[in-house]
Parts: sequence; C-alpha cells; structure tokens
Amino acid sequence: MDLQTIEATSLGDLLVRAARQHPDRRALAFPGYDATYRELLARSEARARSLLALGAEPGDHVGILAHNRPEVVEQLFGCALAGTVAVLLNARYRVDELGYVLGHADLTLLYTGAEETPTDFPALVDAALDGALSAARDPRTLATDAAPTLRAVILLGDGERAGCLTAGAAAVLGESVDAAAVDRRRREVALRAPCLMMYTSGTTSRPKGCLLCHEALVRNALAMRDRLGITAGDLQWNPLPLFHMASILPLLAMVGAGGGYLAETHFEAGAALEQLYAYQPTLLYPAFPAITADLLAHPDFDAGRLGCVRLINNVAPPETLRANMRALPGALHISAYGMTEASGICCHGAADEDDETRATTCGRPYPGVQLRVVDPDSGAVLPAEERGEIQVRGFSLLEGYYRDPARTAEAFTDDGWFRTGDLCSLTAQGQVAYHGRLKDLLKIGGENVSPLELENWLGTHPAVHLAQVVAAPDDRLGEVAAAFVQLREGASLSAEELVDYCRGQIASFKIPRHVRFVSEWPMSATKIQKHVLAEQLRAELAASQA
Repeated sequence: MDLQTIEATSLGDLLVRAARQHPDRRALAFPGYDATYRELLARSEARARSLLALGAEPGDHVGILAHNRPEVVEQLFGCALAGTVAVLLNARYRVDELGYVLGHADLTLLYTGAEETPTDFPALVDAALDGALSAARDPRTLATDAAPTLRAVILLGDGERAGCLTAGAAAVLGESVDAAAVDRRRREVALRAPCLMMYTSGTTSRPKGCLLCHEALVRNALAMRDRLGITAGDLQWNPLPLFHMASILPLLAMVGAGGGYLAETHFEAGAALEQLYAYQPTLLYPAFPAITADLLAHPDFDAGRLGCVRLINNVAPPETLRANMRALPGALHISAYGMTEASGICCHGAADEDDETRATTCGRPYPGVQLRVVDPDSGAVLPAEERGEIQVRGFSLLEGYYRDPARTAEAFTDDGWFRTGDLCSLTAQGQVAYHGRLKDLLKIGGENVSPLELENWLGTHPAVHLAQVVAAPDDRLGEVAAAFVQLREGASLSAEELVDYCRGQIASFKIPRHVRFVSEWPMSATKIQKHVLAEQLRAELAASQA
C-alpha cells in the first residue's frame, strides 16, 4: 500500500508556506486589486502587527464585518498570524441579528468597512450597539453594555466615522510592533486551537457560533485541494461571500496549492461574465444554483469563451446539474455535501465518476472523514441505499458551539458522531445522495435560515398573535420564507406592513416573500402541522401559475 502522510499546519503557516514556495504567483484578485503571495503575506503581517499594537492577545475574538473585499482576506490571515480567532460576521445581518451576535461572540476588536454600499456598516454597528459608536470619546476605549468585551471598531479601507479607528491610524500603530513579535505568536499557535468562528442558523431561535480549529480548517482545505486536483497553475473564480464556508474553504484550498483566487464585491451576472472572460479561470465555484442560472441565462453568456474552465462545483437538484453539464460540456461538473460544523465540506465528486453519478450524488468523503446513515428514531446504522439521518465524525468537526454546552452536547452522539439533521443515503460505492432535511430549516439561496428565528421576530410586531414560517418554492433561490400569521383580536395588519416591519431589522433574504393571514391552524393532537401549511401554499402558487 502506498501510504500518504497527513498534512497539518496552522492557518498562518499555510500562507507563509505558499509565499515561500510561490512568492510571485498571483494569490488574490479583486476588481482593481491583484496581489502575489509575497504581497499578501506582507499585508497580512502588517495587519497582525496592528492587532498586537491594539492589545490583541492569543485566543481573542476579532470580528470582521464587510462585503467581499481584499482586506477581509488580509485580516483573516492577520488574525491567524497573531494567534487570534477571526469571527466572520454575516454582512447581511441587520440590527436585531447583529446586536445579538456582537453581544454573544465576546469580540475584543471589530473590523468593518466605512465606505461600502449598499450597507452603511458603521451606522449598522452603531444601531446594534445602542449608539455606543456615536457617543464614544476615544475610538480605542469603546464601552458598551451591548458588547462588554468590545474595545474598538476599526475601519477597513478609506474613510472616517465617529467612534471608529481609521485604517491609517491602525496601520501606524502597527508600525511600532517588531515583526519578530508576530513571528513568535505564529510559532506558538497550537493546531487544535480555534482560529475561526462563524455563526450558522439551525433549528434554534438564534445563530450558533461554530468554533473551528487550525487543524480542522487547514486539513480540510488540503483535502479539497487533493480531491479537485488543484495546482499552482489553477485560478479559481468564486462569487460567494467571504463570511460563508463555501468561499473560505475553497480560498484556503487555493493557498494550499499556490493557485490564485478571483473574487468580486457583489455578484452580478453581466460583470461576472466580463471578469471570467478577462481572467480565464480554470475552476468555477458558484456552488449554488441561483448563481449558475443567472450566468447561463445572461445574454452575454458564451460557452465558447470559457474553454479555459476544467471544473465547476455546484450543489443543485440532479436535473439542474444535468442542464449545467449540457451548457458547459467541456468542464467536469461536480457536487459536494457539507456544513459549517464540518469545516465546510465533507465530500466531493470526482473525475473517476460518470456524469450521472456526479449529477445524483455528492461524491465520497474526504480521507479521515467518516460518514454513516442512521434511522432517525432508533439510531440503528442503515445499509447502503437506505435513507436516514447522515452523521459525521472526524478531524474536521467543530470544537463546539460557542457558549452553548447544552446544544453542543445535543449535537453529538455519545461516541462522537455529529447529528446533521439531513436526510441522506449512501450508495454501495460510498457516495452521498442528499434527499432533504430532517431539521425544520430553510435553505434560501444557500443560506441556512431558522424558521423559529423568523417566527420570534414576526411575533414582536404588536398586531401579531402567532406566526409560523415554512418554505415556499422559488425558481431562483430554491426556496424562500413564507409566513402564516394570526393577528391579535381587534388588530389589523397588511402583508406589506409586515414586510416593511422586517426591512432594516433582519437580513433581506430572510424577509418572507409570501404572507398569509389565518384565523385557525391545522393541528395534530398538540402541534401546528406546518407541512399542511406548506402544501396549501404550494398548491395555491401552482394554481396561480397555471
């Protein structure tokens, strides 16, 4: 047997190694920005020095809140080099959600964009912190009961805002720190120490903080590199947000290979096609069907100009994947299965599978990752082709949900398997076939959304007695939120008024696209039958389109 060694290193060392081996290769490209590995490491080290100058200690939580921009990547690696934990915050959060996460994450520092559109992040942070930024006298000594550990908000890019430390001022502070101090921090990092925290929605009412360690993240990225055959000569295009594992893990896979990563601030199909034609990437990672559908439907799409593409990753229903294969026949089309709690991806399709297998399954698990399918009721392990809950065990799993030992314990079996809540089966060859979700969870354009979270928010409206949220089919996003609402006696409220109540308070993709008012609920013995509500709405929508 040809035994292969296991690569394991810290996130900071991953970049250091790439800069040593491929100093002059392109590492990162955005519109108006192009950095080699040598340059990316230098900029990340400067950000690490700034962190030390601001008093960041090993293990401190450092928040990053911004739309896609190169400074996010620099700051992510800067945090790793300084031994801190980067907390990548969802840029689509609004006041209520952001306020909760800022208070829960125990951030010591928060980096955010000053001049970004369409979101005014400093104003959003100020609102989430009950006006603490606008009231601050010294941007380095922020004090707020809404986030007691938060000491400062630092701007990314140009601009000045009340209560925030400018990017220039932070850089000047960093110049006083010896580069050797950063090198000492980097060398002291333990591989099982957390390096990244991302918040993910589940069946609970609030997002959960997933703590991922250096080993889990880097080993999984290198497993992706090997499964997809990524080399230093590859350039990957990825339009996904940098607060999502479907962006971070592929980015790190490219760094592990010394290849290039091509991104943009916001996805728009026309601009994306211009970028693709100009840069000629070899890998496309749109991941979610709405993005690929927009590209293929755009009048400027020309498959002949994308002969450079050798591989495309998409997660979609089989017929959608078959259509994608027909639209770009020169590329290898693969799918994946994963979750934030497992460092992004558990398995990927591969070149040795035929088209139909890659259209109907998500491939085999990465080396070192174990999968099993169990009966949801008895817990008995099921044979191949039987449907049940898929469970995961291995190096790539989260350290636990932050500040939530009860839900951490609930998520794992006694022998260490993570309960995904997903309905899957395994083929006789070991590929995963995905059949839906056991959990009461929506997936809107690739984003997990908790119905309970939305129900709790809708219930804060004074006219709402009870709200129930279900999934409604959507051609572009796969599914969207639909709210069934019972009003308080004597109250009046329109669907438009309820939607307006959500705007600016919760992320736009979470806002219900359909609102229906009810006076009574379909009930089982003790519970509202949500599946009946969903079926009624699907029938109504189908009839309206007939």
